[in-house]
Amino acid sequence: MALPSKQQILDWVAEHPDAAAKRDIAKAFGVKGAEKIELKRLLKELAQEGRLERRRKSYRDAEHLPPVTVVELLPPDGQGDIFVRPLELRGDGPPPRILYRPREADPALGKGDRFLARLIEERGEDQDYIARLIRRIGEAKHKIVGIFRKNAEGGRIMPIDKGADREWRVREADSFGAQDGELVEAEQAGPKGRMGLPQARITDRLGDPSAPRAVSLIAIHQHNIPDDFPDEVIAEADAKKPATMKGREDLRDLPLLTIDPADARDRDDAVAAMPDTDPKNPGGMILWVAIADVAYYVTPGSALDREARKRGNSTYFPDRVVPMLPDVLSGDLCSLHEGVDRAVLAVRMRLDAQGNKIGHDFHRGMMRSRASLSYEQAQAAADGNPDEATAPLMDDAIKPLWQAYDLLKGARARRQPLDLDLPERRIELTDDGRVKSVNFKDRFDAHKLIEEFMVLANVAAAEELNRLKRPLLFRVHEEPTLEKLDALREVAQASGFNLAKGQVLHTSHLNRLLAQAEGTDFDELINMSTLRSMTQAYYSPDNFGHFGLALKNYAHFTSPIRRYSDLIVHRALILGHGWGKDGLSEWDIENLSDTATQISNTERRSMEAERDTTDRYLAAYLAERVGSEMTGRISGVQKFGAFVKLDETGADGLIPIREIGNEYFHHDREAQQLIGAETGLEIGIGQRVLVRLAEASPLTGGLILELLELEGSAIAQRPKTRRGRGVRRRPAQVKSKARAAAKKAKRQRRG
Repeated sequence: MALPSKQQILDWVAEHPDAAAKRDIAKAFGVKGAEKIELKRLLKELAQEGRLERRRKSYRDAEHLPPVTVVELLPPDGQGDIFVRPLELRGDGPPPRILYRPREADPALGKGDRFLARLIEERGEDQDYIARLIRRIGEAKHKIVGIFRKNAEGGRIMPIDKGADREWRVREADSFGAQDGELVEAEQAGPKGRMGLPQARITDRLGDPSAPRAVSLIAIHQHNIPDDFPDEVIAEADAKKPATMKGREDLRDLPLLTIDPADARDRDDAVAAMPDTDPKNPGGMILWVAIADVAYYVTPGSALDREARKRGNSTYFPDRVVPMLPDVLSGDLCSLHEGVDRAVLAVRMRLDAQGNKIGHDFHRGMMRSRASLSYEQAQAAADGNPDEATAPLMDDAIKPLWQAYDLLKGARARRQPLDLDLPERRIELTDDGRVKSVNFKDRFDAHKLIEEFMVLANVAAAEELNRLKRPLLFRVHEEPTLEKLDALREVAQASGFNLAKGQVLHTSHLNRLLAQAEGTDFDELINMSTLRSMTQAYYSPDNFGHFGLALKNYAHFTSPIRRYSDLIVHRALILGHGWGKDGLSEWDIENLSDTATQISNTERRSMEAERDTTDRYLAAYLAERVGSEMTGRISGVQKFGAFVKLDETGADGLIPIREIGNEYFHHDREAQQLIGAETGLEIGIGQRVLVRLAEASPLTGGLILELLELEGSAIAQRPKTRRGRGVRRRPAQVKSKARAAAKKAKRQRRG
């Protein structure tokens, strides 16, 4: 029988994709003996021409997908359709569109889930194939962000995560065209295995890692924060028109104004105050808090709504904001700019002369801001130094606001919320995105005024929805666990303070500890340790109270431009008061628990991304000062070393245990100390140190320090190896001495 033509081979492979080995093709066409050499040549030519793909010992039509393949689930598109992407696609052309069509009995799948699918070719306007689930094969794979280093076999990825100590191997076929030194995003390709480097597949090229604004870009990709709005979301936002007066109260005569950071782009809350004229409330005040009516523009089930829920919140970096809503809404239609009409949900609250809220009522209205002030402007005016913008507002707006704040300060003192004093770092960048300076943000009474007003409005929203018996999302903060309290107590005792034991914990107990430390060298340490002892706040349809604020009812109402939780509360108020058809939908109510979990997770994701970005900027800022000596305080102790918070920048660095002194150190977990085996030297939380900056890695945000002095006493330096690292001695007798020293220290503490 004559050899088949190339087209005959292609046709046969397309019809028999599961039996496309060379011997299968030879058998199908009756090719035997020496003719197999010619068949091999034809198959090789087809592969070189890109018309067939060689896969181990079989061939596949390069222009068609196999009928059974592994796919990954993509998020729903603007129409709610769910597509998948094939994981084994090769070539430079666009991937085919594969619509996932689940059956009733199929398990629920989420974005990133992989499964074995049967593909049915069905060419249409929006898809090329239909995918049917055969079996699920695992959860979404771990994402890797790192630097690609090219070599002859493909390359390796050097992860940028702090603590990641393994590189990833990349085959040439999985390199996605990445260049040496490029920042890439990748995923695990196959099992890690016990031997050798794990294998990865590059999925995206992120560019030059040393570019000035790559720091936040790294965090965005590393934490999977969506930073591009789908076209349908942008189109929906662009089509929105300003709200009208229909169904609204006219609040435009109220002396409402906004007070925000000087560089704020969105303004979602306005405030006003005035004396209460009711003779039954002598010395009382009326306080208004008006919040942007985002619910009017972002309606349940819309593309804007689905995207906002997916994002959960806005994420803030020193050089950019990843907003929850497109800028046409967040920066314009929903933003309470000076002198323009804006739709709001407002709460009017009555305060008695002691600052207690004795009543409230909610309104859906239209306001017009008198002014857009910065915190600095408002504070200067309150201090008697008004400028051109604030001078006309003094009597009607600014003085009454501070009068209301004076009342609320008394109520706060009686309530005793947790009174942490933690300076916030401000990273200033140059025009090209490089770190110019690291300072601590100023904190004025103007900041505290707005915070108190917003807390009170949030309380009113929770109480109102409880009264209306409408579902909502509470902001929940549970009290610390016993383990965390014990750890805080150890830090307090090590610093010379006391936290009482054996009683029901109240915030007032923690405030007494904070007051003991105020003004001492341990002030920041005790504040940080108290913060670390707290549980993570979260959202829940069930009310478990807010421990930190010492409040029984608390919900987020005041920031719907940047938090989805607040949008849910707004919709609940609209539903409860019958203000329109844009209130909570049946879907919102049925999925309230899932929404709470979703936005609690996105909030944590944003916090981690923001923290990682700050660490990287600080490391970049300090990289030019490697070798310099710096002062700080031990802020944490682990078996692998001690953490130090540096005085000047507030950055955290690690002193590896291998670099401390000339002896072996035992880790006493209970006392949170490292104890020297030979000298009995104790290194613990709160001690003052002088360190040398040994390494600063902008890519990971890691700082490595060398300990020079502890509480003013010099520490013997470990002899260096050729690589510059300390020689670590760990003979059995040294370990024994360390254990003995630890037991002795424990007896002394308990005695």
